[in-house]
Amino acid sequence: MKKYIIVLLILLSSTVAYSQHTLKAVIRDSETAQPLIGATASVEGTTLGASSDAAGELELRGIPGGRQVIRFSYIGYEDRLDTLLFPLAQETPLTVLLAPGGEELEEVVVTTTRSSRTIEDIPTRMEAITLEELGEKANMKPGDIRMLLSESTGIQTQQTSATSANANIRIQGLDGRYTQILQDGFPLYSGFSSGLSIMQIPPLNLYQVEVIKGSSSTLYGGGAIAGLVNLITKKPTEEGELSVMANLTSANGLDLSGFYGKRFGNFGVTVFASRNANQAYDPADIGFSAIPEFERYTANPTVYFYPSERTQLSLGLNASTEERLGGDMRYIDGEEGDLYFEQNNTERLSTQFSLEHRLSEKALLSVKNSLSFFNRDIAVPGYGFEGKQTASFSEAAYSLTGEKHDWVLGANLWTDDFSERSADAVGARDYDHTIIGAFAQNTFSPAEWFVLESGLRTDYVTPSPANKSKGLFVLPRVSALFKVSDRLTSRIGGGMGYKTPTIFTQEAEDITFRNILPLNISQTEAETSIGGNADVNFSTLIGEDVTFSINHMFFYTYLRDPLILTLRPDNLYEFRNANGHVDTKGVETNMKFGYEWVKLFLGYTYTDARQHYNGEVNDMPLTPKHRVNTVLMLEKEDNFRIGLEAYYFSPQRLTDGSRGRDYWINGVMLEKMFERFSLFLNFENIFDTRQSKFGSIYSGSMQNPSFHEIYAPVDGRVINGGVKLNLL
Repeated sequence: MKKYIIVLLILLSSTVAYSQHTLKAVIRDSETAQPLIGATASVEGTTLGASSDAAGELELRGIPGGRQVIRFSYIGYEDRLDTLLFPLAQETPLTVLLAPGGEELEEVVVTTTRSSRTIEDIPTRMEAITLEELGEKANMKPGDIRMLLSESTGIQTQQTSATSANANIRIQGLDGRYTQILQDGFPLYSGFSSGLSIMQIPPLNLYQVEVIKGSSSTLYGGGAIAGLVNLITKKPTEEGELSVMANLTSANGLDLSGFYGKRFGNFGVTVFASRNANQAYDPADIGFSAIPEFERYTANPTVYFYPSERTQLSLGLNASTEERLGGDMRYIDGEEGDLYFEQNNTERLSTQFSLEHRLSEKALLSVKNSLSFFNRDIAVPGYGFEGKQTASFSEAAYSLTGEKHDWVLGANLWTDDFSERSADAVGARDYDHTIIGAFAQNTFSPAEWFVLESGLRTDYVTPSPANKSKGLFVLPRVSALFKVSDRLTSRIGGGMGYKTPTIFTQEAEDITFRNILPLNISQTEAETSIGGNADVNFSTLIGEDVTFSINHMFFYTYLRDPLILTLRPDNLYEFRNANGHVDTKGVETNMKFGYEWVKLFLGYTYTDARQHYNGEVNDMPLTPKHRVNTVLMLEKEDNFRIGLEAYYFSPQRLTDGSRGRDYWINGVMLEKMFERFSLFLNFENIFDTRQSKFGSIYSGSMQNPSFHEIYAPVDGRVINGGVKLNLL
């Protein structure tokens, strides 16, 4: 009997030890890099704590698994909060710099590269828009994610329709179809479903947005030639969250959204719901809507189950429906007759299943699956386009953390089927893609100052009756991080990408897919790319109180066999691979100054994107070569927030060879916080910059207009304001 009791005690002790983790850290002065003796580290919400020794080193033991907030403190220094995911992917001690009287520093853990490291320790260059920044951007555009993406250097949200306000993301000068959009690692918005996607994703339930610029197909498969955007949603917490937002705009818009999340022992739940609506708005008084009339409903419930410390699973549903009508204001108001209109009706429904099981302290097995259904009906006078897309994504991955090596191995299956309803004389533009992929990634940390991340993906596109092309794509990538000092770091990396051909491009969207022939499989090939970037990061203190940091990046992408839309002599459009290539290169510079509760952000992007077709070289249309971002933020935590913004866009080449005007966009945002709620007011485009001020946005008659390319805002000045409630 005694031996059974001993065995039982060993099992119980191993289970307790399994769920507890240790954090090793070195605490230093951010200005002198000297170790701080007696600095403390504690786990928020617990009694766990530790103090640093004479070398500034400490060990904080007994930390529960999962996401934890660690507070580092020292008398005379600002507290620093790090959000870390335990067990940590890295085993080397974390270097923590405390600022004497400076601003609070917060480490950010990112997951898009599958390594769950802090953003400062990842070799792949990544940008993270954190929860605080998301709150600021949500004040400006509560109904969709355009604002939070467009204000980053190197990213432009390009409007593709003058009347329906459709838009897509352009990264470093490349078309929107080359950017992959994920939600919690699931590729939900691609092909046909990429249309209107960024216009239909509200930001209230987002915890973080992670952006990788440059060829990233190695990570999640084809489609990320320009980069990828991963939308990380909020997870349930023990404390719980119940938040509500209401927003009104001077452009006759109303946004209502709410989020609830809480963990109850072994179960958790999050629920997000929103209603976003707008009446048709014509600020230029030209008779056409700059903002269409629309009404959208979104619901995203997710259930979480934690059967043990080792295992967690979740099952979510994402549903939305929208009716959108733009065009002649008389038609929208109900008048009959020969009037122009553009109508979009969409329905989205997707499921997301995720299972994570920790096999040991260092080994993790994860399984993901999503099913996605998308319907969209487009109608313009005399023509309609209707289609249905059914897609699925399944992935299994195994992660292993070692002393110097971290490994991720996995495989995935991606299916994408589109069928057109009511096809006209040109024939149905159906496609059917099945992609089988396998990937491996290694993160090697041979020294404290150097980290190397390498990966390899192999995708096989299988043939089908509608897609006779097939191909094997081998996609390597490599990135390196050099920690020259606590103040100076550098990254360099590159990779390859590809995209299978479909008719869903910006050019096709511009003409509502009218008179476009089905893809000629014998004449079209997948687009492939190779690219890379290198950056330098430096941070320091100016004097005793001013913090300063700068990031400077060089980027380059070479795109082979770009798919372009050409007009044939019979007035039908056909997709073909161009006789040539596209390359885009340039620099991005970001600077940040901080003094107490004042922050100044300065950004500059130089983009040289060119088309090399048939021996001729031309600038890529709708791509400003020079762009300047300036943001001045005055903020006292839990008190008030005032933001002043100014963005400059240099002249852009249009498809016909002409150039648009350069312009500035300025804005002012105000927010006052109280204990359980906050009030906000935003003046977007306060000086009313509009393309309709530069000239007519269409030619021909109002009954049969031909709209010009949109390179500047058409909605002009919009004032919005509302309230955010935090009820838990």
